[in-house]
Amino acid sequence: MGKVTGFIEYTRENPPKDSIELRLTNQMEFEHPYHADKIKIQAARCMDCGVPFCHGETGCPVQNNIPEWNDLIYNGRWKEALDNLHATNNFPEFTGRLCPAPCETACVLGINEPAVSIKGIERTIVDKAIFEGWILPRTAAKKTGKNIAVIGSGPAGLASAQQLARYGHSVTVFEKNERIGGLLRYGIPDFKLEKNLIDRRVKQMSREGVKFVTETNVGENISVDDILSKFDAVILAIGSEQPRDLPIQGRELRGVYFAMEYLIDQNRVNSGSQSELFVNARGRKVAVIGGGDTGADCVGTANRQGAKSVTQIEIFPMPPKERTNAAPWPYWPNILRTGSSHEEGVERIWGTNTKAFIGNDRDELTKLKCCKIEIASGKLSDVAGSEFEIEADIVLLAMGFVSPARTRLIIEMEKLGLELDKRGNIKTPQTNGEPEYRTTLNKVYSCGDARRGQSLVVWAIAEGRKCASMVHTDLMKSVQKERYAD
Repeated sequence: MGKVTGFIEYTRENPPKDSIELRLTNQMEFEHPYHADKIKIQAARCMDCGVPFCHGETGCPVQNNIPEWNDLIYNGRWKEALDNLHATNNFPEFTGRLCPAPCETACVLGINEPAVSIKGIERTIVDKAIFEGWILPRTAAKKTGKNIAVIGSGPAGLASAQQLARYGHSVTVFEKNERIGGLLRYGIPDFKLEKNLIDRRVKQMSREGVKFVTETNVGENISVDDILSKFDAVILAIGSEQPRDLPIQGRELRGVYFAMEYLIDQNRVNSGSQSELFVNARGRKVAVIGGGDTGADCVGTANRQGAKSVTQIEIFPMPPKERTNAAPWPYWPNILRTGSSHEEGVERIWGTNTKAFIGNDRDELTKLKCCKIEIASGKLSDVAGSEFEIEADIVLLAMGFVSPARTRLIIEMEKLGLELDKRGNIKTPQTNGEPEYRTTLNKVYSCGDARRGQSLVVWAIAEGRKCASMVHTDLMKSVQKERYAD
């Protein structure tokens, strides 16, 4: 907690942002950490609530000790707050920018007042630490002699790799792209996460002993057999990259793209990996199908490219503005959320089903054929006579991801005994209702979206840490057996 009466004395203030006019002129981050005089007040609002639901799994998958670092910040003990934050979260600069903050919806103060601004405080702690140079490598005191391969360098892969290196194992991270970061680097727009933050962590982890191998697609230019024979354990942290498609009339028209194609295109231009955009929304009418975070990222990117108009279409009805009894505190509520990208300009259309893409005689998209939907007995159905059209030059399909991509890696491991669940995710067993991270293939583990399905960055980090702990435990058991055998 912070100040005993702080939650009574002070009101919530969100972190400062650049004006909409300014942020639309560039691709850089526009939200900033709290000023020094503001963060103490915001930390002071953390109340003596008795049972802090914010850092249970309902509120925080990595189980950050939120009341503790709020109290430390209130008392000006910044370095201790950083250590406390790092005790549960390898990359608070990622979650402090990207996490939707379920901790805040679980905040006890949030029952009848605006919740403590936990996410903004977290980000401010780590940003100050970066500025002051407090984040240093933590190398293991001794090596175990065990070699581990981590396939995939998103947040789950990076978290597991860092934990395992600190346990004393030799860790090699394989990434199919030219740079480390997975969808953190290629899928998240720079205006939400500047990529120098990933580079900082990669440099830190390299000094901790992690080896990074890029432009290496396991199963393609390095065989699965080689990986399994050279490493004592293998972690599949390959994400959930198979996008949900919309196979309707006109899907083949020029102008219809998956959201991730579009976002990766812009990020590669930002980084200098390519010289120009393949899909440019400048002066175009853009329709985004899907109302989630990926759809919002497309909205923000299109506005920065200078789109003539942006329309976001969601098949479900507009959610309520306030929490309902269907999602009581402290659970995550389905309520109307207006993000920064929406503030920048978009028409949001709810309860709408896209029936067809219409094109011209050059096979170019010109409009969408849509209709309204209704929900009866829990099922969606089209409303008769509600058809209408939306003009669009570009459609971005942002309806989520269904499973890991079915690559050569998955195909070859399936032949050896790896199993997938009915949704196509990597299958792992459970013990007493708790997930394990061992797959059905000996010495192969999985974590993050590849195992649990599309989820949040904070869940990916939590899974990476837990998976690393399980791998370490298993390997140390084998070390003990080897010693007794000697």
